[in-house]
Amino acid sequence: MTRPIAITMGDPAGIGPEIVGKLFREGLPAPALVVGDEAILKRALGIVAPDLSIQAVVSPAACLDKPGSVPLLPVGALPADLPFGREDARAGRAAADYIERAVALALSGEVRAVVTAPINKAALKLAGVPFPGHTEMLAHLAGGAEVAMLLANDELRVLLVSIHVSLADAIKAVTLENELRAIRQADAACRQIGIARPRVAVAGLNPHAGEGGLFGAEDGAVIAPAVAAARAEGIEASGPWPGDTVFLQARQGRFDIVVAQYHDQGLIPVKYLGLEEGVNVTVGLPFVRTSPDHGTAFDIAGTGKAEHASLRAALRQAVRMTAP
Repeated sequence: MTRPIAITMGDPAGIGPEIVGKLFREGLPAPALVVGDEAILKRALGIVAPDLSIQAVVSPAACLDKPGSVPLLPVGALPADLPFGREDARAGRAAADYIERAVALALSGEVRAVVTAPINKAALKLAGVPFPGHTEMLAHLAGGAEVAMLLANDELRVLLVSIHVSLADAIKAVTLENELRAIRQADAACRQIGIARPRVAVAGLNPHAGEGGLFGAEDGAVIAPAVAAARAEGIEASGPWPGDTVFLQARQGRFDIVVAQYHDQGLIPVKYLGLEEGVNVTVGLPFVRTSPDHGTAFDIAGTGKAEHASLRAALRQAVRMTAP
């Protein structure tokens, strides 16, 4: 059997278990197993896929091609009546444990890739987990890898220079080193998904990319030299481009990817196009990791209403990125 892809269940109080169940109900493009809690997954299947059963396994290699079942690598022992839609330290700790186990499997080569269902940052904090999100935790578990967040859908690809930091700290993160690293990561990410000569556009930090220094010095003093250095390395990079138009130009086909300077600059245009097919890819890890581009949706957890399209897109992206 081909090495499976590990799918973490996400926050047990959110929609993660339900969208995982819907994914298996629909059918998969490649073998996969769930890393999570058996009681919580059983509850979710009862809501969205009552015809499916759970196939508990001790390792990825023990997965069987058994129609009508969901291979599960059990982690933890949460109560089956864990409240839906609430920030809970138990759920935060469990979500982190699922990630840790899946990463260990990826680093040992037992799984082909890792796909993560949504987690809740407040629940992580309640559990004492010292990371604000998936990206930072994954970087730590991978030995301090230099990572970046890439958001993608069928119309737009965006890679971020800084991620979960305040806007003030995001401005401080605009350094030559960080800019050049992000441009290199954007180029490498595009090549990994099959673009032979990526066209990398770099968004400016300030309005109108600084307007020649009228609205700030960072674009001319830091971003432009980083673009020039990347071009000297053979990367087809350009910019800085005004942030209010560069994403539209990329969507129209002028660029293959945009390097955005901070979290909301990059995520707003991607999410505005719709969460249904959005995928988050962590670039720079020694394994492939993707996730849906939405959160835990506590307001509808337990109702069976959550859409699983973004999780399906994340799984398909992981399959494409690990194709022989």
